[in-house]
Amino acid sequence: MVVLTAEYGELLSAHKPHVIRTGADHRRAMALMEQIDFKKNATPEEKELAELLSRLVEDYESRTVTVPDASPHRVLQYLMERHGMRQADLVPLIGSRPLTSQIVTGKREISKAIAKKLAERFHVHPEVLLY
Repeated sequence: MVVLTAEYGELLSAHKPHVIRTGADHRRAMALMEQIDFKKNATPEEKELAELLSRLVEDYESRTVTVPDASPHRVLQYLMERHGMRQADLVPLIGSRPLTSQIVTGKREISKAIAKKLAERFHVHPEVLLY
């Protein structure tokens, strides 16, 4: 847990996180979360803000997003489309381009370890990505 520092207060003031009610709110929160996630030296305060945003996104998605009842690779394709992602965007999570391609196209099953990483990234339960 981050001690409520002046820097954290400034981040909150600058970004004004709030309950997500619209798709536009969702996109803004996701963009900021990804910006922090991909930052090499994120401060503890930035990480705390990303966690707060993650919880707000999860709340919004639990109220609005329905994951299709489909095969794991179809669910993954749906999540990628919904988040505006390409296969290349998943390589850092999965590990290699060939493996990512095989998983996304359904030629290879998603392992439990990869399902956990993907679920964390997309804010879904890992079971939706497993057979």
